[in-house]
Amino acid sequence: MELKTVATPHVPVRYYEGGSGPALVYLHGAGGVTAEDPFLNALAEKHHVYAPQIPGYGDSEECPEIRDMLDFTLHSWDVVKALGLKDPVLVGHSMGGMVVQTMLRRRPDDYVAAVLSCTSPAFGNPAGDFQKKFVADRLAPLDEDYTMATLAPEAADDIMGPNADPAGRTLFIENFAAVPEATYRAAINCLVTFDERANLANIKVPVLCLAAEHDRNAPAPVVEKMAGKIPGAYYFCLSGLGHMPNLEAPQVFDAAIFNFLDHALAAKR
Repeated sequence: MELKTVATPHVPVRYYEGGSGPALVYLHGAGGVTAEDPFLNALAEKHHVYAPQIPGYGDSEECPEIRDMLDFTLHSWDVVKALGLKDPVLVGHSMGGMVVQTMLRRRPDDYVAAVLSCTSPAFGNPAGDFQKKFVADRLAPLDEDYTMATLAPEAADDIMGPNADPAGRTLFIENFAAVPEATYRAAINCLVTFDERANLANIKVPVLCLAAEHDRNAPAPVVEKMAGKIPGAYYFCLSGLGHMPNLEAPQVFDAAIFNFLDHALAAKR
């Protein structure tokens, strides 16, 4: 994967690009993405992959003001527009899946298919007890004496399943540790403002809602319920895995997505 930069109306955005075939845009979660992600490299065997670094992540410019998920979405849409991508597939994991949902609402006819991986359609009321606990559990250590680097192993233990590939766990820790604290704080606070439930019934493209058995951030029943609200959506749950199946069991994760995309894109031809 080659790291490139594209100018957008807001900030220059860094993105990974590689492969050939139908255009596919991959939008990462709150832990960021690197060229070493095995999923990106597997995608590039069948697709022309574009993986933007959401501003504030990786080698991107300094984190702009981020107030809610729409701000993250506008930057992602800017990349699609600036690169002139026509009818790309959207694949979003976790926070990236929320960005994908917002993109599908704002530009419903601009994409050919979508994968919503380990994500949910809403966090509910930001002032609710669950939402307050979610933010506190993730940010309280940083308010004490933790850094992103010292928090990373605990984050891996919290969100990854019991059978995670050791190499994938190591990569997650490296990626997480490299995320600027300000960016991570902005992302976590944005998550609890998110709510796209009202638009699920209006999504027009083929969608795969992908869950994982041990995922506590986007529990499988929540993902299954989301799939039931999207016309014609497919639902699949990955057995034995947690919130990072792309790193925990890359081949299993890849196979689920490729099976869906092969079917969805063939039906479009």
